Amino acid sequence: MLSRLKSSEEWKNSTKREAFVGMNHELEKLLGTSPSQNQEKFKREFEGFRKLFARFLQGKPHIEWSNIRPLPEGAITSYSQLPQGSKEQVADLLNKLVVVKLNGGLGTSMGCKGPKSVIPVRNDLTFLDLTMQQIQQLNKTYDVSVPLVLMNSFNTDDDTSKVLKKYATVQVQVHTFCQSQYLRINKETLTPVIKDLKVNDQESYYPPGHGNFYEAFYNSGLLQKFLDDGKQYVFLSNIDNLGATVDLNILNYLATDAKQPEFIMEVTDKTRADVKGGTLIEYENRLTLLEIAQVPKDYVDEFKSVSKFRIFNTNNLWANLAAVKRVVENNELEMEVIVNPKHLDRGVDVIQLETAAGAAIKSFKGACGINVPRSRFLPVKKSSDLLLLMSNLYDINHGSLTLSSDRSFQTTPLVKLGTSFDKVHDFLKRFQGIPDLIELDHLTVSGDVWFGRDVSLKGTVIIIANHGDRIDIPPGTILENKIVSGNLRILDH
Repeated sequence: MLSRLKSSEEWKNSTKREAFVGMNHELEKLLGTSPSQNQEKFKREFEGFRKLFARFLQGKPHIEWSNIRPLPEGAITSYSQLPQGSKEQVADLLNKLVVVKLNGGLGTSMGCKGPKSVIPVRNDLTFLDLTMQQIQQLNKTYDVSVPLVLMNSFNTDDDTSKVLKKYATVQVQVHTFCQSQYLRINKETLTPVIKDLKVNDQESYYPPGHGNFYEAFYNSGLLQKFLDDGKQYVFLSNIDNLGATVDLNILNYLATDAKQPEFIMEVTDKTRADVKGGTLIEYENRLTLLEIAQVPKDYVDEFKSVSKFRIFNTNNLWANLAAVKRVVENNELEMEVIVNPKHLDRGVDVIQLETAAGAAIKSFKGACGINVPRSRFLPVKKSSDLLLLMSNLYDINHGSLTLSSDRSFQTTPLVKLGTSFDKVHDFLKRFQGIPDLIELDHLTVSGDVWFGRDVSLKGTVIIIANHGDRIDIPPGTILENKIVSGNLRILDH
């Protein structure tokens, strides 16, 4: 039995070695097809890609569930326990801060062309507008110069450069860099889909997830530039998370806590809407981010449990810049590889190898989590998220959104909009005006539903138009704890 196991392991190892040798051979051949002016760029990209491919071959797809340990004392600090710094201290720290926004995503899932960051969110202001307002206000208030850095992908870089021209008069120093452009891998042969680098074949490339930030930031030269300028800290977050503003208490903690954390992950309490979010665990004596893709199939329900794993990663991350430089230069980043399968239009099944920025937590000294209020996690992934942010539930001030004081409790409503609302264009057409949601708990809308002006929704409201029916909610309607069905009967809920 033991010898069978041994021979099985040997066979697997030799197969992996062959796959790595095969990939190296293909990359060398590909470099030979590169236009001479791009040779160095491709060489550098292939080096990072080769390392990622090697980690993919060596890694286990799932963690050993029995090796998970409870988080040690002090691994997560409550936001309410963070000390506040004085205005002078804060100004000094802000002058050492760099803000990075992840700007690699397209708006295609919401039916929009171009970068997601240019989708209008509120009063015709886009994610990028609101981010610029936030940083400009910070700089004015404290008389500092916090730079904004956008990590673009090859999908968003050109469009973002054009859009940035309109901010010429804004008092914010803006820098951009592009994350890596890696090669999609044929699932069957484990070799790159592209065979000639001179061919403009965008479908053969992909941006390898936000875990690529550390290496791409280093390779761009910006990391060293900021260190030379006296910057010491970086705050990284998704540009579509409008709750991810610069938090002075967290910055103060990063800079002054006795444990000298090199890395902080903002986590928040999990609700039933967040069951797929990554969580923090102790694994092999290190604080580790556990993503759903790493969970063995038999334990997925346990992973989703709100009682066992109570917090999830908001992807608001803070780090010491010198430590980022160290882990990249010493090759200490050990982020788990996420395998993302795709089917190309040409009929080929491929895999994309990706990493998550939060997974770097185990590579930094003194790393910890801070359990922050839910208000620091306001991502816009679907039109239902957009509805909440466009409504009177939120007040807006210098680009920052806060839950309205008119709402008597601090939770956000659960909103489910049907497929007719998926695309932003269709979603906006269906509302003559955004309804009053101040007293809403739960809204479900399905089918061909249209809203007039000055509609007010309270409690639990369910509106379902049957196939072939259309429901128009008249202007000025107040629906409180009501079910509206296909023939426009309004029932008490």
